[in-house]
Amino acid sequence: MKRKVFILSDATGDTARKVVEAGLKQFVGADVTLELFPLVLSDGDIEDLVERAAKETAVLVHTLVNPQHRQLVTSLSVEAGVEDVDLMGPLIAKLGSLLHVEARALPGGLYQVDDAYFRRIEAVEFAVKNDDGQHPRNLYKADIVLVGISRTSKTPLCTYLAQRGLKVANVPLVMGIEPPGELFRVDQEKIFALSIEADALFRIRQARLQSLGMPSDTAYGMRDHIEQEIEYARQMFGANTHWPVLDVTDRAIEETAAELLNLLQQRERRRAASGA
Repeated sequence: MKRKVFILSDATGDTARKVVEAGLKQFVGADVTLELFPLVLSDGDIEDLVERAAKETAVLVHTLVNPQHRQLVTSLSVEAGVEDVDLMGPLIAKLGSLLHVEARALPGGLYQVDDAYFRRIEAVEFAVKNDDGQHPRNLYKADIVLVGISRTSKTPLCTYLAQRGLKVANVPLVMGIEPPGELFRVDQEKIFALSIEADALFRIRQARLQSLGMPSDTAYGMRDHIEQEIEYARQMFGANTHWPVLDVTDRAIEETAAELLNLLQQRERRRAASGA
């Protein structure tokens, strides 16, 4: 039976959508339709959506920061026989109790135009400007430098980390072409290497060639050439053992980013413990 989930938010709804999608990953084969309703800012909006949810037998999931609006959703849902899930209220209440501070109840707080926002914008611009080995002289400005052969997720990982406010550059490893000297002169703790298994890279490159309308037997997509590239990268990584190697095989960008950020946090903890 197909079920519907209505996601209500007084901002973009991204937070609730991601939480719901993460939860649904645990239910293989579940037939669920998500409908997102951002900028729910009035009692009338809430009344209309609860009424619609009742007609369509939908579950309401909401991240409303205004306590009166949260209460209205809950009370109207009870009256209409609609199931509702408040993702924000319990968290705000618990944080307020721990911090002994009253919540501002300000919608869209995640997207305030503040210093952190401008750092993210600057980081995104940096990632675009320094993608694929462009301007190696800027590597010293980067917080992180990614290295790897083609199609090891360097660019999307740079973009994702930039959204966290990190300046990330990437340098491609190409057989027969020496990496820029700057790569070996910058702080080597900035550098993270990306590896991938041959089978996965073969599939990715074949799909890439097909999307570009290029022959599948182009060297770029041939299995023996791919294995040679991977071996070249392994030798490079072996010669630079201080570079952590992250295996991106069949992993989402978010997973690789989480591993990288965890390594950075471990370094910071070690520095703090040693008093460095």
